[in-house]
Amino acid sequence: MIECDALTKNYGATVAVSELSCTIEPGRVTGFLGPNGSGKSTTMRMILGLDRPGRGTVLIGGRPYRTLREPLRTVGALLDARRVHPDRRARDHLTMLALSNAIPSARVAEVLAVVGLGSVARQRVRGFSLGMLQRLGIAAAILGDPAVLLLDEPTNGLDTEGIRWLRGFLRGQAGQGRTVLLSSHVMSEMELVADHLLVIGGGRLLADEPMPAFIARSTAGAVRVRSDDNAALARAFARAGVGADRIEPDAEHRLVIRDVPAARVGAIAAEAGVIVSELTEQRASLEDVYTDLVTPHGRHRHRVAGEVA
Repeated sequence: MIECDALTKNYGATVAVSELSCTIEPGRVTGFLGPNGSGKSTTMRMILGLDRPGRGTVLIGGRPYRTLREPLRTVGALLDARRVHPDRRARDHLTMLALSNAIPSARVAEVLAVVGLGSVARQRVRGFSLGMLQRLGIAAAILGDPAVLLLDEPTNGLDTEGIRWLRGFLRGQAGQGRTVLLSSHVMSEMELVADHLLVIGGGRLLADEPMPAFIARSTAGAVRVRSDDNAALARAFARAGVGADRIEPDAEHRLVIRDVPAARVGAIAAEAGVIVSELTEQRASLEDVYTDLVTPHGRHRHRVAGEVA
């Protein structure tokens, strides 16, 4: 697991990360969310020993990253897929990484096949699309068959097929007991793949909880109901104490009822003798809840002195 204890990092007077404590556990995909400039990249760099914290500690399997003799065998990371020498062939790039970490050279062909780059192994990286570079970066991350994976925006440049492949791949890695930390702004994908969420804003941890619990924070859910007599149904809700401010029609001639459980909506309709042909409960999405939580901490608000831009 990854253990962060009171991680703090300042750049001069700018607070990048402040007193961040969390445990990223194996066997699940942990999504790492936050607005631009919230401290996500700085946190990941501190986990990987690329930045030193001003205060606090971060351990991977009980050890600092810098003490790992063959780090690719313990931690695989993708922070920027474009940071590859353009004149290097895909196979040679991975071979150099393998040699530096005492990884058998046969592993290079294996991971290229896993990420779908086996047919271009001898091509120079300068001709790769962004999606191909992302796949190469993922190949480098899994080269040492590590117990921990850290991926920053890995879906950038991937087509639909690639995104679906990555989703299944990450779920499979977590299912094998690995620790997976995934940073992304693609909320729809995060909602599909992540089991647990860490949300950061203004350098501070705002949420650390399972995905279902995080989404359940919202009270923005609604019930959409279609009936043979919307006017009669609206009057029934009024008699039941449901204010007009919680009822509105939609473009498909349904009534949208807010802050009333679906079972209660159905019961009110039944008591009024109104025939209901549709009763749909709609819950808030990850994007809805996330936006409500982080908006006060986003980069476009007025900032207090010393906070990250």
